[in-house]
Amino acid sequence: MSTTPTQQEAEPEEQYDSALVTARRQLERAATHVDVDEGVIERLKHPTKVQQVSVPLERDDGEVEVFTGYRAQHDDVRGPYKGGLRYHPEVTAEECTGLSMWMTWKCAVMDLPFGGGKGGIAIDPKSLSADETERLTRRFAEEIRDVVGPTKDVPAPDMGTDAQTMAWFMDAYSMQQGETIPGVVTGKPPVIGGSYGREEAPGRSTAIAAREAIQYEGHEVSETTVAVQGFGSVGANAARLLEDWGATVVAVSDVNGALYDPDGLATHEIPTHDEEAEAVLEQDAPQTISNEDVLELDVDVLIPAAVGNVITADNADAIEADIVVEGANGPTTFAADTILEERDVTVIPDILANAGGVTVSYFEWLQDINRRQWTLEEVNEELEDKMLSAWADVRDEVEAKELTWRDAAYVVALSRIAEAKATRGLWP
Repeated sequence: MSTTPTQQEAEPEEQYDSALVTARRQLERAATHVDVDEGVIERLKHPTKVQQVSVPLERDDGEVEVFTGYRAQHDDVRGPYKGGLRYHPEVTAEECTGLSMWMTWKCAVMDLPFGGGKGGIAIDPKSLSADETERLTRRFAEEIRDVVGPTKDVPAPDMGTDAQTMAWFMDAYSMQQGETIPGVVTGKPPVIGGSYGREEAPGRSTAIAAREAIQYEGHEVSETTVAVQGFGSVGANAARLLEDWGATVVAVSDVNGALYDPDGLATHEIPTHDEEAEAVLEQDAPQTISNEDVLELDVDVLIPAAVGNVITADNADAIEADIVVEGANGPTTFAADTILEERDVTVIPDILANAGGVTVSYFEWLQDINRRQWTLEEVNEELEDKMLSAWADVRDEVEAKELTWRDAAYVVALSRIAEAKATRGLWP
């Protein structure tokens, strides 16, 4: 959807509410609820390292273009850096830094032995052929080879990348090292060391978080209405699982708009973005509505699972859902979060809700190290256990300190990171 100058002027919040700004604000707010040394908080406001590289690419027509790649490494006090690689035109060092901070919190709240990392290349992946994507990925692997590795920094898929991208990255790294090292990345195809259930994991964990929130509020999943913005891997898997559990999913959307049926959609019959790109509106439904309207539907649960900064100060008062479960990373701006809190809207934060991706990435990393592949049933059982354990830890802080779910999740994460830093000490 194009944006007019009038709309831009009406939404000044989006001009500065970057991932880094939001992450730092959330850190500072969480610090007021937990006894942590100010020096630790100050250290956590900054990344350990941000690598910037030039990535030359020979196009299919022989022309050479140079793109900029990044890898931000926020904190590794609890283990190797961990986080996705994205191919997107708006990738910047600042964005990667903010997202790497979120990965630090996400790994800590799930009690995984990882820190936070994030990276990518500033490029439109739709402009690349398959051969160009492979050449770009292999060259990027070479450019950041010295800062990644199974005990250093373990990338994974993100926006604009997928399991095949990770396969090329792993192969390039392995060729450079002279041995096959599957644990350098996660999110690979199972045939070369990937884990079953990895692609579905963020959506599965989002559904689990929604189920637990519904039950915590004293309701039944079978009596719950759900709207999902974004029908990619996260949104589709969350919607389908919740429908399987008895929820009524009344709306799903892709970039072009949404299907709406107050009686419920058959989500398994609607193609995901991976199955058939931008095909949601081609399906039958009583009504079609805009992506913006999806956010304001009168439903029990809203799952923003598309992109960041969609719930803002401009529309937070119009959110009618009782529970918001963040399937996407950073869908709620800091200002909007405050408004939703004042309105007693329960918000289950991204660092808990969509943490299934990094959790199953951890399982994949373990499988690679031990050269033993788990079944899909084993993966899903372990993910369920991890999610319920993290949910209980966050719930305890919610109840003990009367915090929001976001603040409680940050308190859990920050407490673990601070304890690790205090135990390890500061190198002189």
